[in-house]
Amino acid sequence: MTTTFYGERNDRRTALPVFALVMRLLSANWTWGRLTLVLPDGARHQLTGSDPGHAAVLTIRDPRFAARVLKSGDIGFAEGYMAGEWDTPDLAILLETLVNNYDHIRRLFDGNPLMNGLNWLGHRLNRNSRRGSRRNIHAHYDLGNAFYGAWLDPSMTYSSARYEGSGQSLQDAQRAKYASLARMMDLQPGHSVLEIGCGWGGFAEFAAREVGAVVTGVTISREQHDYARRRLFEAGLAERADIRLIDYRDVEGRFDRVASIEMFEAVGREYWPTYFQKVHEVLTPGGRAGLQIITIQDELFDEYDARTDFIQKYVFPGGCLPSEARMAPDISGAGLVEAGIVRFGGDYAETLAEWARRFESAWGEIVRTEASFDDRFRRLWRFYLAYCEAGFRSGRTDVIQMALLRA
Repeated sequence: MTTTFYGERNDRRTALPVFALVMRLLSANWTWGRLTLVLPDGARHQLTGSDPGHAAVLTIRDPRFAARVLKSGDIGFAEGYMAGEWDTPDLAILLETLVNNYDHIRRLFDGNPLMNGLNWLGHRLNRNSRRGSRRNIHAHYDLGNAFYGAWLDPSMTYSSARYEGSGQSLQDAQRAKYASLARMMDLQPGHSVLEIGCGWGGFAEFAAREVGAVVTGVTISREQHDYARRRLFEAGLAERADIRLIDYRDVEGRFDRVASIEMFEAVGREYWPTYFQKVHEVLTPGGRAGLQIITIQDELFDEYDARTDFIQKYVFPGGCLPSEARMAPDISGAGLVEAGIVRFGGDYAETLAEWARRFESAWGEIVRTEASFDDRFRRLWRFYLAYCEAGFRSGRTDVIQMALLRA
């Protein structure tokens, strides 16, 4: 007991100079909005930028979190939150405020080159080969249908909604998203449609029931496959919707239409040409694809691609957001032509905010279902949802629906 006590005290003493350095860097480079720092002894320190913005609060419970930040950058900052070393009354507001100051305080979030290299190597080892894809998808989507069902809307849709007006429910906004994509790809009754990454079957049910299409949905998540098959059978749509447990690269046959909703982010950059070539291969001549994809700003892509971020390490192993400009050569190289695009990142921010509210409300149910989901897991998911919301609100990330024609 004595050794542990003095070890912890010495760790804290060592952390104080590092913490002071971080505070000086923040103070010297703050430009947007206001940040109130609540220190472990209760003292408050306020940073006010020259540009108007949010008023955020960062409550520091343990100054050792500063060393995590200097060592591992934004990943270390997230790990400090997961460890309970800092907190805030509004996580999304704090992260958006930090994002909007990022260009000036980035030295804090660049991290130690050695740690960055190790994180980068770990990410590259999660390549999306057929075996790697199954492992990566299992790590996120096979947390259990009960987990996702506790906080997603009843349609079990895990992608951005499209809000058509104030007061619209999440479920209605998700249906509006499906309808928008169906219009973009000109989906008609009787069309055969392949859905790459069908999730829990929400779009497949919409396309089969409300449009009258014949759907083949593919996924490599066993949990999603079993749920979607049962869902469509119970809806009386088994003859119009076939759900297969198969990698998209192994799909054969031809289809009038191809749909894919927020699956492309899991493809991995080295497989982008393969993905678009498969879309071209399975489309009938004159066929059309409708894709919903999360994107990152073109000017941010090179930096993003050169390092590993929190989401890639802890949430979506093997994932990579594209930029519109970086996708374009692979699209045209596959013989596909862009035929329309819409962007609605603000709707994704609202979707994430609603998911975060629902996640918090459902936490008691979640831990009753799966006791291994501890407080660290809860804080990881809080951070993930808020981190994504901040990205969309700041404009650094966006979400698009895009139509592609087979040339």
